[in-house]
Amino acid sequence: MRCDGSVRSDAGSASPRSCRVTSRWYNEVPVGTAGTRRLAETAGAAMVDDTRQREIPTADAGPAPAAGYAFVPTPRSEPQQPRAPLPPARTPPVRVPPPGTDAPTTHPPGVPARPPGTGGLPVRSTTRRQRVVRRFAVAALLAELVITGFIVSLRWGTPARTAFMLEGSAPVVYQYVSLDHVSRYLISSVIAHEDQQLGTRAGAVSLDALGDRVSAYLRGKADPSGSTIPQQLAKNVFLWPGQDPVRKGVEAVLASEMTVALSDQRVVELYVNYAQFGPHLYGICAASWYYFGEAPWDMTEYQAAQLMGVLPTPDRVTRAAGGGIDTGPDADPLAVELVNGAANVHVPAEVAGMGGWRAAVATIGIHDTATDHAAGRDDPDACSTMPPSVAEWLARRDLG
Repeated sequence: MRCDGSVRSDAGSASPRSCRVTSRWYNEVPVGTAGTRRLAETAGAAMVDDTRQREIPTADAGPAPAAGYAFVPTPRSEPQQPRAPLPPARTPPVRVPPPGTDAPTTHPPGVPARPPGTGGLPVRSTTRRQRVVRRFAVAALLAELVITGFIVSLRWGTPARTAFMLEGSAPVVYQYVSLDHVSRYLISSVIAHEDQQLGTRAGAVSLDALGDRVSAYLRGKADPSGSTIPQQLAKNVFLWPGQDPVRKGVEAVLASEMTVALSDQRVVELYVNYAQFGPHLYGICAASWYYFGEAPWDMTEYQAAQLMGVLPTPDRVTRAAGGGIDTGPDADPLAVELVNGAANVHVPAEVAGMGGWRAAVATIGIHDTATDHAAGRDDPDACSTMPPSVAEWLARRDLG
């Protein structure tokens, strides 16, 4: 308490004056003054900052107390009515596991099950997306192992049917023939016309060619280069016709695996056996007998070049009534253009550019001729006689 204008005497009296009361957590009030009760009832209802002061008149206060000050606690506001207690949370019951088991027979909804051996601790739940991704990864790994095993088996085995054959409609006219009994004219034409870098390239496709094809696709342009022989073989064995980028990507991966697992000679052998040479007509054994009526080792250089013109559009090509590939006025104009262009212009120039047929076949390690294997022409894989499927197809089309 501070009083302005006078000083309290030892007897406790004081002249009329005004006093300032400073409030903190408690109030300093002179004992016996009339303002004590009022201050206790009103001024202490709320705490006042130290810098705020309040005027209390003391003129009519009466005689002062004998001495000293009394400390009056600041009264509190009226207590609030207590809130009603909240009802207890409902906890789903947990069944105690039977004796001798680690896992409970049931668990509350929304709580992950606790497998045996976890000591009753909750296990972190996996989302549905994680489960799907994990299953997809396992399936992809198993598929890759199966495909890799199948590709390795192609070193020795030759399946009688491929995905490309099964995708087309029946019947399938086909018979396998060993590369030993195939004319070197045909082998050199295949290499020169389809993939001149087969024997010298590392991998199924060069990076430059792959980059050019991707760039052309992104710009909406035509493919600047055709597929390599390993790519065409991968398509014929595993895939379906089409030019979509997904199929092309899968084709490149499979072709790369084939290049690693198989020799160049084996790749060419499988290619000439699975390539389509006409409607329902697959492989050089069936094509040689169907068009020319002779075994594939007797094929001439011109006939081999003609067959290269069949490969782009095999479903458009027909057999002439007396034998050979139909290039007459009634034949499909596009097929005639491709066959004549390959036989008369493109293939002869491409083979010559590689140094001739001997140099062309030497790029994949062949240094002999089909005549050198004449002793084995009685073998089942020599295609020495017309396959039954070819004879049946000729009779069905009245071209025999």
